[in-house]
Amino acid sequence: MEVDYGENEGSSSEEEETESSSVSEEGDSSEMDDEDCERRRMECLDEMSNLEKQFTDLKDQLYKERLSQVDAKLQEVIAGKAPEYLEPLAALQENMQIRTKVAGIYRELCLESVKNKYECEIQASRQHCESEKLLLYDTVQSELEEKIRRLEEDRHSIDITSELWNDELQSRKKRKDPFSPDKKKPVVVSGPYIVYMLQDLDILEDWTTIRKAMATLGPHRVKPEPPVKLEKHLHSARSEEGRLYYDGEWYGRGQTICIDKKDECPTSAIITTINHDEVWFKRPDGSKSKLYISQLQKGKYSIKHNHN
Repeated sequence: MEVDYGENEGSSSEEEETESSSVSEEGDSSEMDDEDCERRRMECLDEMSNLEKQFTDLKDQLYKERLSQVDAKLQEVIAGKAPEYLEPLAALQENMQIRTKVAGIYRELCLESVKNKYECEIQASRQHCESEKLLLYDTVQSELEEKIRRLEEDRHSIDITSELWNDELQSRKKRKDPFSPDKKKPVVVSGPYIVYMLQDLDILEDWTTIRKAMATLGPHRVKPEPPVKLEKHLHSARSEEGRLYYDGEWYGRGQTICIDKKDECPTSAIITTINHDEVWFKRPDGSKSKLYISQLQKGKYSIKHNHN
């Protein structure tokens, strides 16, 4: 029993030694792992710093290369040799030429339009002047014809002999010479022989008034005289209720007519207004003119419907 106990003790001591040895080996291995990790960490840090340095160097080198490329391209642009500059420049020059050509054509058209407007204004002014001259001529002619008619009426309504006028002139001459021995002759008028005690001018005025009254109250006593011949109307033209009647045809506002004048080319126009004695119309160029109905009656102008 004792022997067995001793063997058991020996076996237990061996086990303790093996355990202690295993623990020491484990401690040594852990120390070696820490050193290795530290060494590896330092190596990684060195390698990382080297990589960072290389990256920085490469970045600086790339910046310098790009900067030199940009400077070279800028010099080419300044010299006018860069294709990136020449292609857009050619497109801009072509666009400039096109726009310059269009502007020149537009300028010519504007000048031509202004010239046409100027010529139209000149033509309208001349036509207006001619129309006003014709109107003035017709007005003066009518006034003169009216005066001639009144003078003819007065001449035929007053029957005074030429001796009355001669006596009047002689009496005025004698008044200038107060020492003249001649006596005043009586005034002789048509009718019974009467010696008037009035002045010659008073007699003349009274006799004129009497003869006018007699012509008014008794027209059968006065010999009729042919009327003054007026200018005959070659065409029939008149205005009625805003319409124009000319040579059997009626014309109204808004109708297109053809105006013809002697020694001039016919022109087309649109009637805008019809008054009592004139007709306003609008030409194709936009100018307005007028015709007097008296001009149509005398044949100075002629109109007709334009069916084109």
